[in-house]
Amino acid sequence: GKWKNKERVLIFSSRGINFRTRHLMQDLRTLMPHSKADTKMDRKDQLFVINEVCEMKNCNKCIFFEAKKKQDLYMWLSNTPQGPSAKFLVQNIHTLAELKMTGNCLRGSRPLLSFDPIFDREPHYALLKELFIQIFSTPQYHPKSQPFVDHVFTFTITDERIWFRNYQIIEEDASLVEIGPRFVLNLIKIFQGSFGGPTLYENPHYRSPNMHRRLIKLSVAAKFREKQQVKEVQKIKKKGTKVLVEEDPTEVVFETPAEEKPVEIQLVKPESKPIVKDKKKLRKIQRKKQKKLFRTER
Repeated sequence: GKWKNKERVLIFSSRGINFRTRHLMQDLRTLMPHSKADTKMDRKDQLFVINEVCEMKNCNKCIFFEAKKKQDLYMWLSNTPQGPSAKFLVQNIHTLAELKMTGNCLRGSRPLLSFDPIFDREPHYALLKELFIQIFSTPQYHPKSQPFVDHVFTFTITDERIWFRNYQIIEEDASLVEIGPRFVLNLIKIFQGSFGGPTLYENPHYRSPNMHRRLIKLSVAAKFREKQQVKEVQKIKKKGTKVLVEEDPTEVVFETPAEEKPVEIQLVKPESKPIVKDKKKLRKIQRKKQKKLFRTER
């Protein structure tokens, strides 16, 4: 057959990504034979430049990884140059090399795409479903693809996030074994244009990583403040005046007073006790003297 659906996806990133993002990007390139690579983009450049890069590379879809603060990773999925485009926060990344998974698929084979039923209920999820289909599905009769279907890309929605998994289909009993990679996409915004334009949808459940880190710091500070307040309250309690308990008159009922002894005043100085020397020491001294005399006589 002829290669009619000529979808080409450009997969590249900005500068400042870590090793985990680099491995994830390489894994997506190996799983998608219709993808192309490019050099890293400078952070100072505007995102609109990516449309020109896609045009130069003859690509009509783009997956762009944007790194910020060397710890936060954002993923852009865009249909260039008209749009729409979606921005996600990528979390819980596990690459092919990191996970010890028994699954294995043929390089360049075509995948099945499995979507959660929620994708058909909400309009913004329906738009993302079409975007995922056009980007992740391998075009039929692609020169670098194999005419086999032996793995599945699953997109599941739980906890207001999209969970991506890759499974191998075993022919014997049609069971699934995970291959990898795996990651979680937290939707931020959907734009009408490519890498910008009017906002079609904004996720109300999204919380930025900076806000999340700030809330963690505030909770730690609140715990420390609470401990200090407890210590101060304890100090005030210790310094406070003690309440005097009134004496109970019945406590002295069974006490018997001791007999008073007459006071004796000693007018004469007591005699000093004689110092008794150790008799054994005297005997030792005498023996030593006798031994000396005996030696001198000889």
